[in-house]
Amino acid sequence: DEIPILAVAAVFAQGTTIIRDAAELRVKESDRLAVMASQLNQMGAKVTELPDGLEIIGGTPLTGTDVDSHTDHRIAMSLAIAALNSQGTTTIHGAEAAAISYPNFTTTLQEVIKAC
Repeated sequence: DEIPILAVAAVFAQGTTIIRDAAELRVKESDRLAVMASQLNQMGAKVTELPDGLEIIGGTPLTGTDVDSHTDHRIAMSLAIAALNSQGTTTIHGAEAAAISYPNFTTTLQEVIKAC
């Protein structure tokens, strides 16, 4: 469940991050490996999908664009965090899915942004 947000952290880290032994993420609310790879790549990241994980080359700036949560709450929240450090506007289709596990996610995120 933590892999989507770890993938976002890896995008912002320097160097290469390899996530393995995570094939079970293919049968969650979405195929979280495929969705995170495709959506982060759409934002300009360098993510390669592996059979059981991801390879992420960090340090590439992200660009705001339209992305899709695939109605997966963990994907929606992870993409929102990625969008915070991207250039331009990001629209997350299906962002309301975050409420499945964190009903106040948007409010909390706005409070954190204001505090920074």
